[in-house]
This record gives sequence, C-alpha cells and structure tokens, in this order.
Amino acid sequence: MIEFRLPSLGADMDEGKLLEWKVKPGDAVRKGDVVAVVDTTKAAVEVETWQEGVVEALLVEPGTTIPVGTVMARFLAPGEKAGAVAHAEPAGPAPVRVAAPVPTAPAAAPAAAPAAAPAPTGERRPVSPAARRRARDLGIDPDSLAGTGPHGAVTIDDVEKAAATPAKGPAPAVDRAAEMRKAIAAAMSRSKREIPHYYLTETVDVTAALDRLARINAERAPPARLLPAAILLRAAALAIAATPEMNGWWEDGRFRASDGVHVGWAVALRGGGLIAPAIRHTDRLALDPLMVALRDLVQRARSFALRGSELTATSITITSLGERGAESVLPVIHPPQVAMLGIGRIVARPWVVDGAIRPRQVVTVTLAGDHRASDGHVGGLLLARLAARLADPESL
Repeated sequence: MIEFRLPSLGADMDEGKLLEWKVKPGDAVRKGDVVAVVDTTKAAVEVETWQEGVVEALLVEPGTTIPVGTVMARFLAPGEKAGAVAHAEPAGPAPVRVAAPVPTAPAAAPAAAPAAAPAPTGERRPVSPAARRRARDLGIDPDSLAGTGPHGAVTIDDVEKAAATPAKGPAPAVDRAAEMRKAIAAAMSRSKREIPHYYLTETVDVTAALDRLARINAERAPPARLLPAAILLRAAALAIAATPEMNGWWEDGRFRASDGVHVGWAVALRGGGLIAPAIRHTDRLALDPLMVALRDLVQRARSFALRGSELTATSITITSLGERGAESVLPVIHPPQVAMLGIGRIVARPWVVDGAIRPRQVVTVTLAGDHRASDGHVGGLLLARLAARLADPESL
C-alpha cells in the first residue's frame, strides 16, 4: 500500500487546501501524473505523484485544509490486490483520515421525523427527479442536503425547507496578497536566522551578448524575439552547472547536491508578492526553448497555475529586476537552497576596453552564498564563469 501525502511545496508552507482531485478510485497513476490541485498561500498548485499504482481510496474531501504530511490518498502498489490492506490505518504517527465536516441537526422532538442518515463519503445522495428540478430552479445543490425520504433520499419538502432557511453569509475572502506577504516574511526570517550569508558582487559587460540578441531579433516578429532575461538565464545556468557546490540544498546538517540545474526564476505577481518556480534542467535548454519555457512559467505563475515539481525541485534561485529595477540587489537565500543570484538593471557605463574608455552595457550580478556549504572562493568562480559566458555569447 502506498500512502500519498501532501508534500511541502516550499519552505514557507505548513498547510494547504485541497481544491480538486484529478483522479478517482480505480484509476492507474504513473510517475509525474497530476493527482490533485492544492491551494497554498502563493498559488493553486498541481500536485504530482512520483510512484506508480492504482488509486485505492481518496481520504480528503475537496475544500479541506490539511497540514503538510497528511495522508491524502492510498494507492495499491503494482501487483497488489485490492482489499488486502484496504482498511488498514496509516502506520506510525501519520495524520488520520480527513473528511469534510457534516452539519448536525438539532435534537428532534419525539414526534419529529427521524433524521436522515449521512451519505457515505464520496457518494451522491439519492434525489427524486422532482426535487432535483425544484432545487435547480431555486439555485440549491441537492447533494448538499440531508434527505428525509426513503434511504435518505432528498425530497421536494427538503428542498423547500432549505430554500426557506436563511443561508449563512459567505466566508470572508482570503487576502492572498496578505497571506503571501506573511509566508515570504516567515521564509526570509528563517533564512536570515539560520543561514550565514556571504555576498559577492561582479559587474559584467553584456554588450556582446546584447549585440547577439539584436542580430537574432532583427529578422523576427515581436512575439518570437528573445529578451535579455533569456541570455542572462542561459549564461547563469551553464555557470551553475560548472559549479555544483552552489547547486543544491542544506539538509540534516550537510549539503546535498542536486541531480540537475533546476533554476528558480523569481516572478513578481500582479497582486503583490513573489513566487520562484523552477525550470527543470535549465542548462540543457538552448536560447529559444528557454525563452518559451520562461514565458510559460511567468504566465502560469501569475495565473496561479503551477505544478508541485516546479516549486519543490528548485536547486538555486535567480531574481532579476529587469529594465525598471535597481542597479543591484542583495538576495536572501530561500532555504534549504544554499545560493541565490540577484541580477540588476542593465545600464550604460564608461568601460575600459583594450586600454581605451568606451561606453558599454553592463549589469551587476550579486551572489548570496551559504557559508555552511561554500566559501567566497567557490562563489567567485561561479561569478567568473557567468561573466565569461556573457563575454562569449556565441557559446550560448
């Protein structure tokens, strides 16, 4: 039996609200399949499974808020027969089954009709055709009513009584921006409290890189043009691949290297706040597919439509301020990552080239490193490799 638990979708996540199941009992699932949509303080996230099997039971009702680690579903392992351990409780201190609360009716007088038995979890309550039509006319969900008919069936009288009962006011709207600010504050406070940061800054000449972009874009329509972010990200990913000491996580008192360069790109959300989903294996993408992936990631981040793997796989993060930002930024590492790059605004500056002062386009790149995992020498190598890549844009 496989227990599917709510994963942590970021260092600042303690709980999530199940919005929707994408599977049902009896469905076969494979590694990477999306099985649920969970709402966090930052986004509605599609949660994948990384195990194969058959869905045996869904243990959490949509609309329920549960802590990270809660068993949400049980899968039968390949070859496992249904019913062998179908009723076994989760082993150890795992959270118990979570179900949506069922309203309880006040105690009835002796002459009152017997209360309807609650419908089994996950099953629709029987509703007479006439009651369903009347419920549709009144804008009532008949499946949410307690039926008083035979076998708990919902009748017209049940629908009429529900219509006559004053409805509870809507739950107060969640201020996602405020909740996100709290989550960011908690993660950054933890970062500054636990991580011994060191900072290194390098001003990089990007004139040659921008010239290459201009040549590429000259024959393209605007939607197909490359942005400077693409070439900066490409150079950074290749530099990170060559500096594995900066690419991974600090966990259980030691550094754990990532199996690939999964760069998180910080995205400013329109309602306020930030989120930094990852582009997996960033270093393997050439400029054009990298630009496509970056545009797609930004669009889905701002639409709150991300996948869990894009939030949990991030091995290093980049925050780029763009053309409207400041000239430099001192990033705060997102735990448990061990490094973060901050890229400022590209500006024109006098620069010494071959002994002569010339106007050049430059950008300030700042590395925040975790001194538990690396030191300034390794961090300096990362910045030097990034600068070398941008000085030779044909290699990108």
